[in-house]
Amino acid sequence: MEERIRKREVKVCPIVLRKSGNNRELLLFEHPLAEVQLVKGTLEQSDISIESAALRELKEESGLSSVSRTRYLGSWESGFQNHLWHFVLCEIEQQLPNNWSFFTQDDGGHEFNFFWHKVGSQPDFKCHKVFSDAIKQVEILCI
Repeated sequence: MEERIRKREVKVCPIVLRKSGNNRELLLFEHPLAEVQLVKGTLEQSDISIESAALRELKEESGLSSVSRTRYLGSWESGFQNHLWHFVLCEIEQQLPNNWSFFTQDDGGHEFNFFWHKVGSQPDFKCHKVFSDAIKQVEILCI
């Protein structure tokens, strides 16, 4: 019997952190149709590297483009639809607001509402299991 092999889909996830007092906070957003998420997207053939794909996704989904430095954090087998995630820390020098909205052109256009989540704290929002697992993975990678 022939076994069908499913192609792995490679995802990139730009991570933006900020200091708030003694705490670190992780940038998240609320998708109008799919609850809270991390910025992420698919590695495209036109991308030069994982880092360049992360920068592209960050700009497309949040409007942020003033990244001063990137650092590859690692990969993670999400266990969801054969997705392999690559995390890239994106350092931004400018001070970002506590929350903001950005209208993205993806999937016909959506307004994403961005906010900060204290690293290591219990989430007080709803999100798909893959995103709650990804947040835990980011916390492990950023310790």
